[in-house]
Amino acid sequence: MDQEFHRIKRLPPYVFAEVNAMKAAARSAGRDIIDLGMGNPDQPTPTHIVDKLAEAVRDGKAHRYSNSRGIPGLRRAQAAYYQRRFGVSLDPESEIIVTLGSKEGLANLAQAITTPGDIVLAPNPSYPIHMFGFIIAGAAIRSLVMAPGQPLLDSLERAVRHSVPKPTALVLNYPSNPTAETVDLDFYRPLVSFCRENGIYILSDLAYAEIYFGDSVPPSILQIPEARDIAVEFTSMSKTYSMPGWRIGFAAGNPRLIAALARVKSYLDYGAFTPIQVAAAAALNGPQDCVEAARNLYRERRDVLVEGLHGAGWAVPRPEASMFVWAPIPEPYAAMGSLAFSKLLLENADVAVAPGVGFGEYGDGHVRIALVENKNRIRQAVRSIKKFLSVPPHPFVAQDVK
Repeated sequence: MDQEFHRIKRLPPYVFAEVNAMKAAARSAGRDIIDLGMGNPDQPTPTHIVDKLAEAVRDGKAHRYSNSRGIPGLRRAQAAYYQRRFGVSLDPESEIIVTLGSKEGLANLAQAITTPGDIVLAPNPSYPIHMFGFIIAGAAIRSLVMAPGQPLLDSLERAVRHSVPKPTALVLNYPSNPTAETVDLDFYRPLVSFCRENGIYILSDLAYAEIYFGDSVPPSILQIPEARDIAVEFTSMSKTYSMPGWRIGFAAGNPRLIAALARVKSYLDYGAFTPIQVAAAAALNGPQDCVEAARNLYRERRDVLVEGLHGAGWAVPRPEASMFVWAPIPEPYAAMGSLAFSKLLLENADVAVAPGVGFGEYGDGHVRIALVENKNRIRQAVRSIKKFLSVPPHPFVAQDVK
């Protein structure tokens, strides 16, 4: 039987796979590839969190099935985080659920609230699960183009006006992956008002809430009281505490959405391994100097990368948050698109970056550069890129690189 499965047919080939294959081949050939492609934190998880895991794992009772909604102590710890960080009071029983990372939470909530044929509004470019979680669930995606100077509310009103049926949900992500764009609390107010009036749920991805570099602290949409009627927010331990492989995240907010996610998850998993949840609670309740240290580390790396690329003649913006630089393709190479440019950079400079088209077609004029190597490696990458950019490109380079 060679019939293609229905849901698989709706998923395009994974754009990053081509660059990853080239990267693997280059390393197999002995080349030193500096990987700035995947947003994979390179720092070890703080010692006190690891120690709590080791302590908890020695308790044989903790080896049994856990709770798909998350252990009560971890849900209380997340509620305490929202209270001290955002001044938002949440009920750990009805307004918080523990997820296997924010990605799993978004995908399973999409399964819970989506009927085939529903329309979901998603930013473009955006993190792939924001679109494809709903596509897998059977929805149609209407893209909201994220372009400088284009108010999101105008795009939202236009999309709702011209959508049949009316959209079910709107996905937001600030600080943004991949663009690193940030917003203040006033940005959310008209969006919440509009979505309440039109019966549209808001799903906010706040995974980079603690990776910010200036005085402007990323807000939570739940700081707007009316948002609790329609919004749920996803956060993650991955970046804040350098715990990406631990797979712990949260959804918080509207009780109806949380209950829907809990019901789906009850059929799919028994929750993360209990000792991991115990250690995650220790991270949230314990000393937070490790969070400030991570923030400073990413700020220093950002400055080295941005200043170095400026010196190399590549004008990239200085992000105010996230662990990424969203870099426009240098003009001599702009016509070739982000996938071809990423391949060229890997082949000629031994530097891997993420092609912007992997985050949506409107990202094709950019590449995403992750701050996941130490400063010396970043300086090495900058030197290689500078050398590559100093050689004028072949006039037919856009046609030559496929």
